[in-house]
Amino acid sequence: MPTYQAVLFDFFGTLTRSVQRGAAHRCIAELLGCPADTLVEVLDRSYYQRASGRFGNAEATLRWVCEQAGVHPSDGAVRAAVASRHRAVRADTRLRDDAAAVLVALRERGLRTGLISDCTHELPAFLPQLAIAPLLDVRVFSVQVGRCKPDPALYLAACHRLGLAPADCLYVGDGGSQELTGAERAGMTAVRLAAPDLAEHMVFNADTWDGPVLRSLTEVLDLVAPAAVPA
Repeated sequence: MPTYQAVLFDFFGTLTRSVQRGAAHRCIAELLGCPADTLVEVLDRSYYQRASGRFGNAEATLRWVCEQAGVHPSDGAVRAAVASRHRAVRADTRLRDDAAAVLVALRERGLRTGLISDCTHELPAFLPQLAIAPLLDVRVFSVQVGRCKPDPALYLAACHRLGLAPADCLYVGDGGSQELTGAERAGMTAVRLAAPDLAEHMVFNADTWDGPVLRSLTEVLDLVAPAAVPA
């Protein structure tokens, strides 16, 4: 069994169940005076630009989206839409039932844990409110680093913050954004989570993956050394 010193996880679709844009997103389009289909089209085609923080903070980013959609809402409407988007993305986020337990078990075995996520401004804002927050030794967000997966900068940033080499780290993700091949190119070992619910997961730039596959998050524990038994 390989020896790892840390296990790093993707967030959406890995530590969470599958994600789709829920009903709460319709309110954002209404606040902006924009057809919902037009808003979704702009959001989809600009995901990686927005997730790399290219347009500034959340409010500036949404103003850019409005320009692309051909609408010109008031300052108050934009601020209300930013708050509405925060609530909508948070509402789409449902942690896996075993997420916290797996993180606890890994830490009990002496491993460090971390998060590497492609995301826009909402996740860094609400992650501290989630049950898993105190169980993560490092958090790397694309919108803060200015790069998206599979760019090695994200993986190496996590390693640097942990004081570890990439070879010391196991990476677990659902395969969006070519994150698994990106992790391997950065020098990590990667495994794909292919839980049944992910058939409905919203994903961009999916990996073509023929490496190891897990059916549940708990199976990660089979890949690391067991907890030491007290003498």
